[in-house]
This record gives sequence, structure tokens and C-alpha cells, in this order.
Amino acid sequence: MKRSEINRAIERALRMLDENGLCLPEFAYWTMEEWQKNAPLLGNLRDVMLGWDVTDFGSGDFVHCGAVLFTIRNGKKGDPKAGTPYAEKLIFQIGETAQEIPFHYHTEKTEDIINRGGGTLALELYCATPGGGLDRKRDVTVRMDGIWRTARPGEIVEVAKGRSITLTPGLLHRFWAKQGCGDLVVGEVSSVNDDTKDNTFLMETPRFAAIEEDEPASRPLCNEYAKFLAASLSKCSK
Repeated sequence: MKRSEINRAIERALRMLDENGLCLPEFAYWTMEEWQKNAPLLGNLRDVMLGWDVTDFGSGDFVHCGAVLFTIRNGKKGDPKAGTPYAEKLIFQIGETAQEIPFHYHTEKTEDIINRGGGTLALELYCATPGGGLDRKRDVTVRMDGIWRTARPGEIVEVAKGRSITLTPGLLHRFWAKQGCGDLVVGEVSSVNDDTKDNTFLMETPRFAAIEEDEPASRPLCNEYAKFLAASLSKCSK
């Protein structure tokens, strides 16, 4: 992805927040200069990867396969002093192009996926085979707002505004903003989240984008703090 595309994607996500009457923590709105000024305070944010995350999952086609995410709170498994014992994100997806997050499952994380605002959330669900493929025979049983529902393998499940679906480990899923229903703000509330290890994609897929620096970054991504804040941290340590 080009850095200019990432910058524009974050600005679009900020507009989507305004349109839906939602707000993020203060650091979501910091300029790069404010990030650098506050670098000495950001140990926990860096450790548990709070903040902005823009990825095209290696597709080279962000508007169709990708997402903007913002991790609001998170922790570390086995480290009760790091962050919180749970995680929360917002995920922003473009409705015009039915932008999607591709098929994947989690080994450890259980997550509630919540339609927080905008359009309609659509998901395609399969149980995973022992080898991590799509089980095209076994029905999928999930909770939606605490109520059990059984879906056929590959059935499209829609989640309206304010409603949710619980996804458990080993459940293959892809989800997107239903086309023609507007841009979508998705909430994710889950057990502790580790995006460096706990995502198994159906097809070989990088979790984080490779970035072409065609313009200055407006904000660092959650996996870039060392890159952008190292100089500020070094000055503070002298």
C-alpha cells in the first residue's frame, strides 16, 4: 500500500466516526508531532499494539480487500500487568466496494463482532477442517446476541446495526460491508488479541501491509511505533 492511501483511509475512518456519533481515545487524533512529543508515555500502547492499523492483507486492492482498524484496549496473554485482560477494536469498511476481511480463523481468540453503525455487516462462515480448510459439510452453530443460531456451511449471515455475532476459535469467517448499504463501523470485543500470531488465513496472507512511502505518514500504525518514535525515545533517554 502507498502511505498516501493509508493516510486517506484513516481520514475516511475519522469521518465515519463523526457520521455515526462515535469517538475514539485522545491519541487517535494526535498528529505525528504529538505522537513524537508523547513518546515517553507510550510504553503500554506499544507493548499491546493500541492504535491505528490499516491493511490490504497483501491484496494490492485495499478498497475491495482490506480494512482500517483501531485497537482501543488490549493486553498480553500471561502478563496481567500489560493492558487489560480483554481487547476492543473498531473496524471501518467501505460499503461502496463491499470491502472485506478475507477468510481466517483464530486459535485462541473468542470475539464478538458488533455492527456499531452505518451499513449492514455480512459474514460467510465455515467450520475449519483439521487441516485448516473449509468444512463444506458441517453446519455452523453460533450465538447472535446470546441466542444460538445454526447456519449452513457458507451461508451468508447478516448483522444489522446494534446486533452482534460471537465467533469462537476454529471458526473460519470472512466479513464485509454489504454493498449498497453504506460504509460500516464494526466493533470487536474479544479476549486478548495477538495479531502477530493468532490469525490463520485460508490463503497465504500477510496480516500487515507492505508500505510504499510516497508521502509523510499522518499517524503511525500500531506496528510502526519503533520506526517512527525511536528517535524521540532516544532523545528522552540521554
